[in-house]
Amino acid sequence: MLAVTTFSLTAMVSAYSGATSTLTPRAVQLLIDDSTAQNTLATFLGSFLFAITGRVILFSGTIVVILFIVFTLLRWIEHIARFGRVADTIDRVEHAALAAVDTIAMPLALDARPDGSPPRGMIAICPETVARVTHVDMAVLGEIAEAVDADIHILALPGKLVEPERPMALVARACDDDRIARIRSAFTLSQHRAFDHDPRFGLIVLSEIASRALSPAVNDPGTAIAVIEAGSRVLRRIVDHQADVPSLPVRVHVPAIQLADLLDDWCRPIARDGAATIEVGIRLQKALGALAGHAEDARPLIRRAAQDAIERATVALTSGPDRAAIERAYASCFGEG
Repeated sequence: MLAVTTFSLTAMVSAYSGATSTLTPRAVQLLIDDSTAQNTLATFLGSFLFAITGRVILFSGTIVVILFIVFTLLRWIEHIARFGRVADTIDRVEHAALAAVDTIAMPLALDARPDGSPPRGMIAICPETVARVTHVDMAVLGEIAEAVDADIHILALPGKLVEPERPMALVARACDDDRIARIRSAFTLSQHRAFDHDPRFGLIVLSEIASRALSPAVNDPGTAIAVIEAGSRVLRRIVDHQADVPSLPVRVHVPAIQLADLLDDWCRPIARDGAATIEVGIRLQKALGALAGHAEDARPLIRRAAQDAIERATVALTSGPDRAAIERAYASCFGEG
């Protein structure tokens, strides 16, 4: 069992290295957090310890342990066959982004208009270090807002980089040091972005996978197309989730998530790096067209993203028929000649 454990660790490290070199380093954390791999290693190591202690105790339960090890080993063989593969990692990133969507507690802006500015004269709450916001505890902020009888405006959503010179929240009334510390503690900070409450990060990682696949060294448009399909599913879920957004505390105000930013994070890198690949360009147009049909209120915004992709492709494509084909795809999706 010790040998099997060592082999498993070697396979896992190879999978991590492969994901870093062929996909994107940001996706490796999802492989490290894989529960099947962790549970399997724990089982193998536990069976090794059982084999040592079993020499001095009765053999009761040995059959059960052996059967459990065999079952775990078979499951591990099936799991490791796909662990760290491109398709498996894309699925993991997509599932992480979809799970993060369900945690969203702020509205989605379907147009390009900026949010209104908070009132002037508010007290700024700044972080004590440079870090990324990974979670905001709305319930705690709601309790503080009621206790001090003042509105709290959140400026930093999960994923945002915060700095001591820039506020991450504003309070309409001066607070004592204890309450200021509680407001700060409601913002979970980390040196790195996390997937849990940040669907935008999932879209960024998906686009990085596509960009790596479209690089001259890899030249894998199929992976980019798979990323387009995964990203479109995430964006659909974000649009649909708006009907289920939980109500926020009355005196806590949050900025809307900008669909324009989400489209830029996901679509623009693919449009840029896949501009010279007709298959990627057509599939991107079809995905954007389907999304526009699903979210009619956001159609002008999505059309602009499609137009940007068309402009990039027109410059990069050297074949006249290819340029005509992608223009037909755009016209078919958005009803323009």
